Amino acid sequence: MRSAQGTPSWLGAVNDRVGLSALLDHGALTRNRICELVGVSKPTASMMMSRLIAAGEVEERGQVGGNPGRSATLYAARIDRPLGVAIAIDAYELRASVVDAAGSERPVVRFELPASADERSAVDEVGAAIREASAAAGTDPDVVHAVCIGTAGYVDPGGAGTLFSETLPGWPVTGLRATLEAALGVAVFVENDVNLAALAERESGAGEGRDVFALLWLGNGVGASFDVAGDLHRGSFGGAGEIGFLPLSAEARALDPEATSSQDLAGSIGVRRMARARGLDAADYRSTLEAVVASDLRDEFFDELGERVAHIALPLLATLDPGRLVLAGPTARAGGSRLSDAVERDIRRLSRWYPEVVAAGVDDDPVLAGAQVFLAAKVRDDLLGTVARLRVP
Repeated sequence: MRSAQGTPSWLGAVNDRVGLSALLDHGALTRNRICELVGVSKPTASMMMSRLIAAGEVEERGQVGGNPGRSATLYAARIDRPLGVAIAIDAYELRASVVDAAGSERPVVRFELPASADERSAVDEVGAAIREASAAAGTDPDVVHAVCIGTAGYVDPGGAGTLFSETLPGWPVTGLRATLEAALGVAVFVENDVNLAALAERESGAGEGRDVFALLWLGNGVGASFDVAGDLHRGSFGGAGEIGFLPLSAEARALDPEATSSQDLAGSIGVRRMARARGLDAADYRSTLEAVVASDLRDEFFDELGERVAHIALPLLATLDPGRLVLAGPTARAGGSRLSDAVERDIRRLSRWYPEVVAAGVDDDPVLAGAQVFLAAKVRDDLLGTVARLRVP
């Protein structure tokens, strides 16, 4: 079979893809600016835009003043399709937003979830997320091609695709992706919430520009994510970073004799136990954190918690040896720099490692933000793929 590479049609498709990428990255551009960014001549840029307009991927968006007496046409990528919907779901609520190829900011919708498994339905909940997010964004739900669902736990990529999660009662334990894709007609990606938080940090937070970093999530549970040169290490079975169930060392157990796992020591159970010992009893984990932050015992509390977190971080450091450890999640957000400084100090005291320990840079719903980053790349690839389907002459 004759190769298409090097033929006029191949070169045209390559130019079109690069031109469309420039519009996605920079917004509306004139022909002259496209020439500068892509490195093509004015006639070539004109042909690129003509082909992309004919294909429905680009549109003319008004004109801008140029030389005296002349104006230049502005060209912009059409980002109204294909679209995706990013979803973050926990034990309490679902949050969702539409995602386009340019990563534009879109409204976030949220709705509470019933506690009973009998009232839950994966298909109904994801379907409602697509409809409500599309309505809020003023977009067509029928052009949604993919969804990314961020949740605690993970789906084993092999075999029947077993779901390991305690926050999705009533959802299928096996065949979740296949069930959703068949019912909704979209590609479905189920991602671990901590991995998505790491994606958000890599994009615009404490992991930006770092070769290697580890993220330690401190929330209702405890988890970790490993980012190596921009690639997340998920493991062969999807469970890399599930450190919450690891047993504690004898030294760590001495800090809290009732704790047997990392989750017991520094998850919501451990946080509430520490708070009660200081007379800060509250109805639930969230209100416990609020009580701690508002009390005069805040610094003392997070200093002690820092030692606990340092102990559970040691296996991560021994495995990956990252230069930076990012603390994320509700507990880390409440503790801020006081907690990160305490963790860094105690890691150095307890071990030979000395990573920089910092608080996460993405405060506003990092799981949803990570799902948006993940899905924007997928939607962008789908859009660019429409101009890269070449026919061999």
